[in-house]
Amino acid sequence: MSTTHPAFSRSVSETLADGDCSRQRPTWSPTWVVRLSVALHALAALGLLLQPSGWAWLLGGIAANHLLLGAIGMWPRSRMLGPNLIRLPTMRDRGGVVALSFDDGPDPEVTPRIMDLLEQQGATASFFCIGERAEAWPEIVRDLARRGHSVENHTQRHPYAFACFGIGALRREIEAAQLTLGRLAGVSPRFFRAPAGLRSPLLDPVLSRTGLLLASWSRRGHDCVRRDPEAVLRQITSRMRDGDILLLHDGSCARTRDGTPVVLAVLPPLLDHLRARGLRAVSLPDAFMSEASWRIGGGK
Repeated sequence: MSTTHPAFSRSVSETLADGDCSRQRPTWSPTWVVRLSVALHALAALGLLLQPSGWAWLLGGIAANHLLLGAIGMWPRSRMLGPNLIRLPTMRDRGGVVALSFDDGPDPEVTPRIMDLLEQQGATASFFCIGERAEAWPEIVRDLARRGHSVENHTQRHPYAFACFGIGALRREIEAAQLTLGRLAGVSPRFFRAPAGLRSPLLDPVLSRTGLLLASWSRRGHDCVRRDPEAVLRQITSRMRDGDILLLHDGSCARTRDGTPVVLAVLPPLLDHLRARGLRAVSLPDAFMSEASWRIGGGK
């Protein structure tokens, strides 16, 4: 069971409205896992000075620590390395909503058609865009913002080795996308999602410096690899409930046997399913705008 990270209690209605990302995150504070890792490194260094002959055991302990941190970083919904938005917090006046998000775009074929489908249902979504793709199709990014969707940060180049980067490379990758997307959309991204959801203990201090909030997901259908729209839809909607964050892909999406992007086959019945359940699909900023204060979790 997750608990609320006290440092993340904040009134953000005005913050999200004015796009001032620097006000969204407090000063970085390492989690207990990170503190323990730092302490272990310090003890290993001290042990090496006092007992150099034990270097093999000390090195083994450090290696085990790094393997553990790597395993935690491969768990996209973990909060052990820092605050991580997995579900929308409960809000009294919001009603039944899910946050709809799309990764890896924009795509010149798929993204405009997704916008049309969302508009038909009066839905909004968050698009986690890659900076280089946004530069290639800037008008799509501008159209996303014009039509009420949020444009969020998914790195500048989407490097698959992102979780292995040092802190300087992480900062350059994230800040480059922040500048690109903010310039094109007219408002700086508020949320960040790592490539494939993988990250290292170095990511959270970079996000804190940049004013971004890490957002993962609670439901996904693996539409980037699955070619069966019905299977994707079943996985997303199974046990779906108010407050879920849904993940789909407008970029890098799989295609059906006849060449149709899977996401375009899944989205209409998904929106129908939401409406039948009394749920609204909204972007992440829209989900938080209905109440003056909100909390998102760090914790275990």
